[in-house]
Amino acid sequence: MAWGRGGADVWTWDRTASFKAAGAHGSSEFAPRTLRSTFAAPARKLAALMATKMRAPKSATPISVVTGGAGFLGSHLVDLLLARGHRVIALDNLVTGSTDNIAHLAGNRRFRFIHQDVTEFIFLDEPVDFVWHFASPASPIDYLQLPIQTLKVGSLGTHKALGLAKAKGARFLIASTSEIYGDPLVHPQREDYWGNVNTIGPRGCYDEAKRFAEAMTMAYHTYHGVETRIVRIFNTYGPRMRLNDGRVVPAFVSQALTNKPLTVFGDGSQTRSFCYCSDLIEGIYRLMMSGHSLPVNIGNPTEMTVLEFAEHIIRATKSRSRVVFKPLPQDDPKQRKPDITKARALLKWEPRVPLAAGLVDTIAYFKPRV
Repeated sequence: MAWGRGGADVWTWDRTASFKAAGAHGSSEFAPRTLRSTFAAPARKLAALMATKMRAPKSATPISVVTGGAGFLGSHLVDLLLARGHRVIALDNLVTGSTDNIAHLAGNRRFRFIHQDVTEFIFLDEPVDFVWHFASPASPIDYLQLPIQTLKVGSLGTHKALGLAKAKGARFLIASTSEIYGDPLVHPQREDYWGNVNTIGPRGCYDEAKRFAEAMTMAYHTYHGVETRIVRIFNTYGPRMRLNDGRVVPAFVSQALTNKPLTVFGDGSQTRSFCYCSDLIEGIYRLMMSGHSLPVNIGNPTEMTVLEFAEHIIRATKSRSRVVFKPLPQDDPKQRKPDITKARALLKWEPRVPLAAGLVDTIAYFKPRV
């Protein structure tokens, strides 16, 4: 099934991708025993040698692969990459993503879409410069309904995406999350904080999937010499969020637009910070283009309580809604605020879009969809 005229440079829904695995990437990290025994060099030197030999020739136009490219953040990243001259190949199994998020790219000769589960072998018979691994369920409703799929995309999916980056000599970025900090005991959260995570709780499948993904990414960096980047994404909002994904922004906005009560869990004193999607994607892009391989927080450090946010939404939508309180879910973080000192220093980045301005576009997006 193809959209447009087909071919390597146009938007193609390729249902045969999972059957093209003859040269599939993801299992290539096992070096031949003869090579391992021949070279007595340390693992880092051997990895660098292998990476040099396997590096594919680069084209004049950067080629980016975005897993989860039809999702909320993945589709915004695709837009930014195209605007900055990249050719983009987006992979998505559409479990939580939607072709509506990339429909405006139909006919763009620098964009190609492949309908594929990233936990399967990834076969691309062309050079790749950057791999952006965004594939994953990312809302509480999604990963509570899809716990095994969430764990698989964080483990097998990351393995396959890293294998692609290694084979192509591409730079790799993993979209990690503030959830790796769990219910933090340190506030605000710095990158050197190891977190407070309940591994067997209802959120454990997502938290541990991302923690494993970070560990796998660093293993490929230290052992194989793959250029890697790790971004820890804090609460983000904007157009293309799903109304029913369970996150606080679409939940509050949809309830307010229909004059239904806004559901606040607990007493509303738990805090969150909200970064507009364009700010976040700019920060992630700068991280990929930087020389920093350790984790970096990207988010908005302006903190407010959930109750304050609910009242802000009611005012912004001119709603007649009131607030109702329900029991706090298990392991729901009580505080969430990024320390972005590292992002400011290394990337010269900080959020620029005020909450009021970002909500204008977000509310406008949701209005015809409620």
